[in-house]
Amino acid sequence: MPPAPPPGSPPPREEASAELLARVPKLLDAMRSVGSGLELHSALNRICETAADLANARYAAIGVVDEDGEGLTDFVHHGVDEAVARRVGHLPDRRKDLLGALVRGPGPVRLAGPAENPRSCGTGHHPPTQSFLGVPIRVQGEIFGHLYLTDKHADETFNDYDLAMVRVLATEAGIAIGNARLYEAAQQRERWIDGSVAVTTALLAGGDIDDALQTVAEQARRLSRAAAGIVLLPADGGGLEIVAVDAPHRTNALGRVIAPENGIVAELLAGRSVFVDDAATDPRLDTGLARSYGPIMLLPLCRDGKVLGSLVMPRARGDRPFTRTERALGDQFASQAALALMMADAQRDRERLAVYEDRDRIARDLHDLVIQRLFATGMMLESAQRGSAVPEVREGVGGAVDELDVTIQEIRSAIFALQQPAEAPAGLRTRVLREITMAAVPLGFTPTHRFVGPVDTAVGDLTGKNLIAALRETLSNAFRHAHATRIEVVVDATAALPDGRPGVRLTVADDGVGIPEGGRRSGLRNLERRAESVGGASRLGPGIGADGDGDGGGGGGGTTVLWEAPY
Repeated sequence: MPPAPPPGSPPPREEASAELLARVPKLLDAMRSVGSGLELHSALNRICETAADLANARYAAIGVVDEDGEGLTDFVHHGVDEAVARRVGHLPDRRKDLLGALVRGPGPVRLAGPAENPRSCGTGHHPPTQSFLGVPIRVQGEIFGHLYLTDKHADETFNDYDLAMVRVLATEAGIAIGNARLYEAAQQRERWIDGSVAVTTALLAGGDIDDALQTVAEQARRLSRAAAGIVLLPADGGGLEIVAVDAPHRTNALGRVIAPENGIVAELLAGRSVFVDDAATDPRLDTGLARSYGPIMLLPLCRDGKVLGSLVMPRARGDRPFTRTERALGDQFASQAALALMMADAQRDRERLAVYEDRDRIARDLHDLVIQRLFATGMMLESAQRGSAVPEVREGVGGAVDELDVTIQEIRSAIFALQQPAEAPAGLRTRVLREITMAAVPLGFTPTHRFVGPVDTAVGDLTGKNLIAALRETLSNAFRHAHATRIEVVVDATAALPDGRPGVRLTVADDGVGIPEGGRRSGLRNLERRAESVGGASRLGPGIGADGDGDGGGGGGGTTVLWEAPY
């Protein structure tokens, strides 16, 4: 009786021919299956399933090599249930596991059992293997990853024919993966381009700048698949201030200023991009906000050598770092956002200049035409008063002259307000008056106002800055959406917040059409975010109403916005 062939040796010629003939249709079907579809992760799953079926293996996996070729960024498996996959829990380590070690070897590896390589066992959570076959997958001449097969059925070992078949499949898989990667890259670039268009449209739409910056943060988070999108602009006292945040949970980061002494801030203000693989271990990220994240991409919003701000896209702890492609696309997105931001600033400057020119024209017309005519009318009345012999007529004409004098004084006060200097004063009361005066031009009337308590001395800078932004947003909404004919503004520095703390309350009531069901609410979200960033709140109430009683019972009803925050 002839001796049995050693494990892994090819079968006799007749059996080999029959086996090959039986496998060729199966191989052709496998190649057709692998080449269908363009989504990368689905293609990897199909390759694993097809390879396991072709080689009669119990388990199959593909380890995707990282950009440096030193480790694995993804591990797709077939034949291992989710419970075992969760127990394994991590990617193979090239220093400890056989699968990770194969990353450094460009050729195929075939083992009869784990005893042939002490690293093949990996961690104790990996299922035991009796046979092993590993083949590299090349995409355009570079190793994309490795296809692994373990535990051939009937406790056999993988033979030369298995290796040949799997190598043919790996070649076809490389073509399919290359096509899938090209398709995924095209889709990814299309998403980033669409995001850039959305940001440009939002910035140039002429709406509120805070709303536009929020769009930048939202698009940055969505496109980079990050845990948050953060926009920072240069602060008045140096450093960078967080002006927009998009995150799935509420945060108090809005309005926080990162000091200029921070190493990251210095690099961003110098126009350099910063990429961090783990925020918890980077000494430059010494802020409490960054400690809750993992990989972070920090990009300057730079245009024509001027740094306009910064865009931050952090990922969750333990998430994968940003790839070279994602970094390049992020840089392009930041450059486009910076260009749109600069164009929006120029557009707002032109609009502001047009408003100032219009105010100057109105002031000149009031002074040169209206006041002169009123003054002439007053002189005519005084002359008629002196020529009248009837006491009642003289008394009535005298009252009319007095009213004209009061009207002339009021018009002169309005002219003085229209000719105020453009520089923003330091006092909160004056800044509120400036916003009201600025809003009077597009509104066609001047909102009434009232101050209660020590507005200038009690309210802090951060709360005051957010209050001014809330007032600007509310007046803008009243002009663009409410079609109001009357607006009342009250700033109360003696208000008590719901939790008992002293604070300031801004109340803006109008007699407009109110907020329709299903209407746009991004401005209201901005008010809420600003209030929450300083520990306050924002809510809505009934408006002035057409009857002017403040109960919202008149036609249209109107809206009242209450914005409050601690000092």
